[in-house]
Amino acid sequence: MLLCPSTMCMDFGQLEKEIKQLESAGIDIFHNDIMDGNFVPNITLGINDLKAIKRYTDKPCDVHLMIENPSNKVDWFIDAGADIVYIHPESERYVSKTLNHIKERGVKAGIAINPDTSIETVKEMLNYSDYVLVMTVNPGFAGQKYIEFCTEKVKRLAQMKERYGYKIIIDGSCSPQRIKMLREIGADGFVLGTSALFNKNKSYKEIVQKLRSM
Repeated sequence: MLLCPSTMCMDFGQLEKEIKQLESAGIDIFHNDIMDGNFVPNITLGINDLKAIKRYTDKPCDVHLMIENPSNKVDWFIDAGADIVYIHPESERYVSKTLNHIKERGVKAGIAINPDTSIETVKEMLNYSDYVLVMTVNPGFAGQKYIEFCTEKVKRLAQMKERYGYKIIIDGSCSPQRIKMLREIGADGFVLGTSALFNKNKSYKEIVQKLRSM
């Protein structure tokens, strides 16, 4: 099970300490939400934030590009150290071309599927996807409520993943109970935010150990 803490939930005033504590806890991938204020109504991390995070860790770092026309920007983030790049099909005209370009740059490529995006509309793109990021909340803000009908989408994607060879990562309201349920139906990893990891009265290590023991 891949555990991917959302870096926008970290205390950037203590960035190095936060990263080292998360590493010590045994996390797998640092998840970086990049928002431009256009594709989603929020602005979060950018290239310099990714560079700062990479300065303190050798763990893989992904970037979830919630931006318009990501093909114009993917090289910026790859050059800054991204190991996995997610794009949204709704924001890109030639999705497969962009996914293939990401792979040609030597990093992993992924698509991010919004709650209201059907599997049928992205099936061809799965041929170029190393990861599928299933949004179980609407993108843009932390702390939202899980959208129940997304569970069926995870089930269907799990049935297809052996054919296409991707891993399924869940992003949105990943509580411990939800993680257990979605893991059992085929999810491979989870983005951890305030529902499971941050702003708790336990250490990161305690929380991660409990998640892995479920």
